[in-house]
Amino acid sequence: MSTYKDAGVDVKAGEETVERIKPLVRKTFTDGVMTDIGAFGAFFRVDWKAYDDPVMVSSVDGVGTKLKVAFMMDKHDSVGQDLVNHCVNDIAVCGAKPLFFLDYFSTGKLVQDTAYSVISGFAKACQENGCALIGGETAEMPGMYQPGEYDLAGFCVGIVEKNRIIDGTKINSGDCVLGLASSGLHSNGYSLARAIVERSNMSLGDSFSQTTLGETLLTPTRIYAQSILETSQTIDIHGIAHITGGGLPENIPRILPQGLQCQIDAKSWVVPEIFNWLQDQGGVEYAEMLRTFNCGIGMVLIVAKGDQQAAVSAFESCGETVYTLGEIVRGEHGVVIA
Repeated sequence: MSTYKDAGVDVKAGEETVERIKPLVRKTFTDGVMTDIGAFGAFFRVDWKAYDDPVMVSSVDGVGTKLKVAFMMDKHDSVGQDLVNHCVNDIAVCGAKPLFFLDYFSTGKLVQDTAYSVISGFAKACQENGCALIGGETAEMPGMYQPGEYDLAGFCVGIVEKNRIIDGTKINSGDCVLGLASSGLHSNGYSLARAIVERSNMSLGDSFSQTTLGETLLTPTRIYAQSILETSQTIDIHGIAHITGGGLPENIPRILPQGLQCQIDAKSWVVPEIFNWLQDQGGVEYAEMLRTFNCGIGMVLIVAKGDQQAAVSAFESCGETVYTLGEIVRGEHGVVIA
């Protein structure tokens, strides 16, 4: 007699995984959480009385082919952190405080230790970001993935006062452009990075920058939400761009009003070693590097020129490395890096 397990879906393994991760997930719960994991829907109660005119902000994302590096290294917790941090950073640029997060983990055959490692990464990042991991889906789908592989997606919801939304509309000529250092590639450009590694004379296990090349590539996306939330209490931030796929040239224009141009000094920040190595090994032109990778800048913030020093000091007090990148001028809409 045929069974679901014979077809490749082990329901018992899924149930055991859920039980195993419950203690991790519960550590992320905040006051608003109303349901334990396992419910059909996750309830979250917002303290509406704490806000005058609240606006909900949401983001959904994945980790991309950085997962391939995790498969090769058999290290999975860091990509779990990547997923949460990337989604939270996307809503942080609006000035939003993260409230809760939901995940999707899909694989051909569920390996409990792998799933536990990934979800432990979700939980760690949720705790660090102050948001609750209130639910998710673990899907076992035989034939959909190569053995040992999986895919991830995440969904984050946050909240911000309407009159405190940061959307770029305040940006004006003369404003100062600041950059917050990234922790590495974050979650973008890995298709090119992997191709370069494959053509190089190095393997992921080789020594690189006081660790290994693989560990360097798996460095989790840096968290910026708390620094932004804290600094925006005292500094009027005119606009924030999360430097993801498309790099500086394609992400900054997303917040720039028409008729304004962002001018950046290419020598104004320190480019981490991994980007220089990728450029040298791959023979990648500078313009292509800027379009593909963050090149060491994870967030770009635009403030009034008179607030520059105060903003730098505020972010540095939050533990950020801050660079003054350039200025906003009148001109053709876009970014000039020279």
